[in-house]
Amino acid sequence: MPETAAPSLSLADADATARLGAAIAPRLEPGETVLLYGPLGMGKSTLARGLIRALTRPDEDVPSPTFTLVQFYESEPPVAHFDLYRLTRPEEAAEIGLDEALDDGCAVIEWPERLGDDPARWLGPDILAVTLTEQGEGRVATLSGAGAWETKLKDLHA
Repeated sequence: MPETAAPSLSLADADATARLGAAIAPRLEPGETVLLYGPLGMGKSTLARGLIRALTRPDEDVPSPTFTLVQFYESEPPVAHFDLYRLTRPEEAAEIGLDEALDDGCAVIEWPERLGDDPARWLGPDILAVTLTEQGEGRVATLSGAGAWETKLKDLHA
C-alpha cells in the first residue's frame, strides 16, 4: 500500500475537492491508480469528477458509477472510474475490467476496500491513495503514494 504521505489538505467545500482532483489529473500516467477512501457523502465522487473533467473537458458528464460499477472516458491517458461499493468479492473487479483499464490507461477507484486486505495485489505499483474525512463544515484529504507517486506527491500543489 502507499508508503509516502504528504501533509493533509483542508478542503473547505465541494469546489476545493474538485480542484484537488484537477491538480492530480495532469500527473496521472497509464498504469497508475488513484484510490479514494472515505465514508458515504465525503466527496469521493466530487474528487473523481474534478479529476476526470480535467482530463476530458470541463462540461464532461461524469455520473457516479454506483450502479454501472465502471465508466470509461476517452482522454489522455484514458481513465476508468470504478465504484466498487456493490462488489461482494475482490475477484469481481477483474470481471468488470480493472486489469484492462490499467493496461491502457489509469483508474480512479471509489471504495477500494472492496479489493480486500491488499488492494495493491490487483493494481500496478504506482498508487495514490486519498482518504477524505470530515473537518468542521469541510473535509480533509490525506494523501499517500507508492511507486511513482512517492515522488509525484512532493510536487503536488492543490
